[in-house]
Amino acid sequence: MIVKDYRDVEAKASPEAPGVSLRWVVAKEDGAPRFAMRIIEVSPGSATPHHQHWWEHEVFVLSGRGVVKGGGEERPIEAGSVVFVPGGELHQFVNTGAEPLRFLCMVPHTEAAPPGATGR
Repeated sequence: MIVKDYRDVEAKASPEAPGVSLRWVVAKEDGAPRFAMRIIEVSPGSATPHHQHWWEHEVFVLSGRGVVKGGGEERPIEAGSVVFVPGGELHQFVNTGAEPLRFLCMVPHTEAAPPGATGR
């Protein structure tokens, strides 16, 4: 069993999205063979890349306000919101508030991809 404070995990800036940082709080190095837990923080006025990949996202918003774009629609999100993004769906998280938009995001390790799957 591992217990830690997420703030002790280094936040790494996204090379693809200015104003977005990522903490891999549960990863392979922790002994998690199939899934990872990440905390993503989006600065006010910033957004994650508009992208898609084979895996789904399970997201829980911890703080802040924003919108999630996907499936041809835009939906507001805030602390307490739960978001499911199906695999293959083009999506983006946008901070529309005055404080950081912080959310948990659970994803499978990418080498678990089914045959023919694409994405990063």
